[in-house]
Amino acid sequence: MKSSLLLCVALAVSLGFILVAGYPQDSENKEYVLVNNKCQCVTVTSKFVPSKENPDEEILERNIRILVPLKARENISDPMSPLRTTFVYRMTELCKKCNPVEIELGGEIYQAQQSTSCNEPETCYTYNRDKCYTTTFPFVYHGETRDVKAVLTPASCYAD
Repeated sequence: MKSSLLLCVALAVSLGFILVAGYPQDSENKEYVLVNNKCQCVTVTSKFVPSKENPDEEILERNIRILVPLKARENISDPMSPLRTTFVYRMTELCKKCNPVEIELGGEIYQAQQSTSCNEPETCYTYNRDKCYTTTFPFVYHGETRDVKAVLTPASCYAD
């Protein structure tokens, strides 16, 4: 009973984070950024705007901005892989939050996590600037071929 209650509260808290969490993009018009996924080049914002039917009423407007990288590869770490022709965006995957959150239930503190699919690798359409990407390539030196590791995103691989 206690574990099912914990699961229900964790689910309610995490859904609240999806619907409510965000940070203001522009303080003047109160537009909030809900998702800023640099890996898939997607930004989702929301703001309240006057209703067209009833100007005294406000409705929630969501804006989804998708930047499609034109020369993205199927495997972004392999410059020889074919160009990507299919881009798939699922709001449930974009909005998932894998960082555990502490919640209090009955005087005890528990850690809850919104998603159960956090261990699955994320499909990236471009380089995430916060992640280090490397690849290997054949290097010929004095007639001898060696596989050499090369950095594709130097700014994120080397500390200042």
